[in-house]
Amino acid sequence: MENQSNNLDLVQLSQELENVLKLRTPPFGIKMFETVEAMQAIPKLRRPTAIHTTDQIIAQAARLGWTVGITADDLVGDQCRAVIGLTKQDETWLAGEPMAGVWYATKDDAAAHQAAMHCVPHGRYAAMVVSPVRSNRLNPPDIVLFYATPGAMIYFINGLQWSGYRRFDWSVVGESACADSWGRALATRQPSLSLPCFAERRYGGVLDDEMLMAIAPEDLKKALDGMRALSGNGLRYPFAQYGIQQDVRAGLGVSYGETAGKKAASP
Repeated sequence: MENQSNNLDLVQLSQELENVLKLRTPPFGIKMFETVEAMQAIPKLRRPTAIHTTDQIIAQAARLGWTVGITADDLVGDQCRAVIGLTKQDETWLAGEPMAGVWYATKDDAAAHQAAMHCVPHGRYAAMVVSPVRSNRLNPPDIVLFYATPGAMIYFINGLQWSGYRRFDWSVVGESACADSWGRALATRQPSLSLPCFAERRYGGVLDDEMLMAIAPEDLKKALDGMRALSGNGLRYPFAQYGIQQDVRAGLGVSYGETAGKKAASP
């Protein structure tokens, strides 16, 4: 994949993000490889000895700090393989019949779900490696990901929006939400926020209060630049609670400018 982050110190940026957002697990990266041989050249690479979901492979990097490489044969089925482009999104896959009557009421509902998923196009990649960013083994990753609470996520998004503001519209595909995070970010290189699904929580160890962000490495720098600016304005994470019964005028004046506080003071 094309990458503009060769000049970024991703290790330093990753550590800064971990500190600013008080992350419980460090940021990690995903890199796709066109050949198995290129994947195997990654230092200290682990290869699975059992069949896994992609969620489990991701968790081994995020929760255990491992650098893990996989091919299609290491994954349990085509639902996992298709999201990262290691199998075709063919007619059988698009029909999604195994999900009908389990996750969706009808075959049409299941097929609509499959069609809604973001997937890496098949045919280019043969393998994937996931690794903590601080290990500096992917040099650089295609995308950077991290788990965080909703409060930390909105502060990160505020940082992304500090300069060159844009509104973000993210999808919620439901089950198979990896298509909303790493699938979407790998396919589009756009910031991609997801509500991790049942499989990610059951098999990937994702906690109830965790969301997942997947971004291009250069967007990590952009967000951190923005969060530094916000911090300089007194807007810092974690957010200090003001109190639900306090007179709000003084607080509004600090957080939203003097005009807000004065307007609030008017009868």
